[in-house]
Amino acid sequence: MRDMAIALPSFLPMAAGEPSEQKAPEYTIDELAAATRVPSRTIRFYQSRGALMAPELRGRVAYYGPAHIERLKLIARLQDKGLRMDAIREVVTSIDRGELDLPELLGIEQQVQTPWVNDQARTMSEAELIDFLGAARPGLIADLVRAQVIERRGEVYLLSSPALLQVIMKLDAVGIDLQTAVEAGEVVRKHVGRAVQDLVSLFVKRAGDGHIQISEPIKLLQALRPTGIEAVRLIFGREMERSLRKLVESGELAKIGSRSRKAKRR
Repeated sequence: MRDMAIALPSFLPMAAGEPSEQKAPEYTIDELAAATRVPSRTIRFYQSRGALMAPELRGRVAYYGPAHIERLKLIARLQDKGLRMDAIREVVTSIDRGELDLPELLGIEQQVQTPWVNDQARTMSEAELIDFLGAARPGLIADLVRAQVIERRGEVYLLSSPALLQVIMKLDAVGIDLQTAVEAGEVVRKHVGRAVQDLVSLFVKRAGDGHIQISEPIKLLQALRPTGIEAVRLIFGREMERSLRKLVESGELAKIGSRSRKAKRR
């Protein structure tokens, strides 16, 4: 369900002697369905799930007002963002309780949707790809396709992560083969992905326990972006230093270099 075009009924001009204040428009469920283009059965479903407030009952007739129209617009917008009905109910309940206002919600949504890294998928022609790769060795593009780093789609190539491809090219330039570079990327993605999930779970649990006071979620998200990336860089750098130092101290690095030179002579 997309954003709805709301058609409010028109009103006749006030006759002489009528009060200056106009009464808010009211709708039966069928009139609300017609005005919002939301089927009546869907409106009843939203009510049953607690996402839409109850109508005003007069006798055996239920009447809806402008607040219901605005709520239906909000539900449609949240559905378009991928929220399930249970999550939508939690959001609108928080709004109704005064725990969250709509501008704040939309600000949080914008923060969440803003990419943390400047690395968007793109397509390139073969000439553009060769220019992007720089001094590409013969057969490199075919190797990248076989390693599933890039994907050929007709006359163009799809780069799911141009920035990661540049990293792989830097490794290739110092003698690390593509398959090793790809597998290394999967190792990093696997462990970083698990770490991110654990971190999110930790923050949610600590916030739920009252240890983290989140009075302004937008500021929290704004702070997490740069500090999170910096923390990963620092921790990864220190752990890499520690592992490489052990490799040198054990003599294994020298053995690797010796075996590599012997392999080249064959």
